[in-house]
Amino acid sequence: MRDAEEPKTFLYQDVSTTKRRGFLPDIPQPSHMPPEPVGIADMASMFGVTHRTLHFYEEKQIISSRRAGLMRIYSHQDVRRMAVVNFCREIGIPVATIQDIMQNLADAPSQAEADAIFQDVLNARKNELAGEISSVRRQIQQISDVLITDDGASEDEALTNDDVQLDAQELKCLELMAEGYAPVRLARTLGISSEDLQKLEASVMEKVSANNRFQAVAKAFMLGVISSDRQPAEQE
Repeated sequence: MRDAEEPKTFLYQDVSTTKRRGFLPDIPQPSHMPPEPVGIADMASMFGVTHRTLHFYEEKQIISSRRAGLMRIYSHQDVRRMAVVNFCREIGIPVATIQDIMQNLADAPSQAEADAIFQDVLNARKNELAGEISSVRRQIQQISDVLITDDGASEDEALTNDDVQLDAQELKCLELMAEGYAPVRLARTLGISSEDLQKLEASVMEKVSANNRFQAVAKAFMLGVISSDRQPAEQE
């Protein structure tokens, strides 16, 4: 293999001299930051992704790594970049768009400019999600208008706000689902395991008579269980 044949002096490159230049927005970082250099296993574990995902991001030149022998390693700056990338993926931004975002951030002449670029990205995505929610609510309403239950009543007539009894954790889960939290981030925010999250989401979906998490959010909006003008939950 080529890496094994390279001169030993090139097998390890000091991460302190290879940090990317540029400014990054203030995004929540992993709670535990291992010392540099950060191994690929630690990097994957911090963000709940696979090694293959990290390789893919490197192929797209969104993040970068160096080599210590045959092992990929990262600097703390790489971890901060990955935090931005992971955040963008969790709110549903496509990889191609993330490539443009990271390039724009790299080209920003100041921290203020980088922050402004990212705020524009967030506002644009928020508007997209608001449009998607409106579309889903309209589609659910169209279905409900013609969907009849066994007793002859429409589905919405059969289920009301008073019928939906969520405890505090279930309501919090539903609100974060509405904000687009991916399962990994949602479990981390609620402080529960992936298995417990699956049970919690199943309970929420059962109580709002939904078949999946997206339908649960749409029906919760329609029934007034959560409001589209509520304040966003605090970030981790």
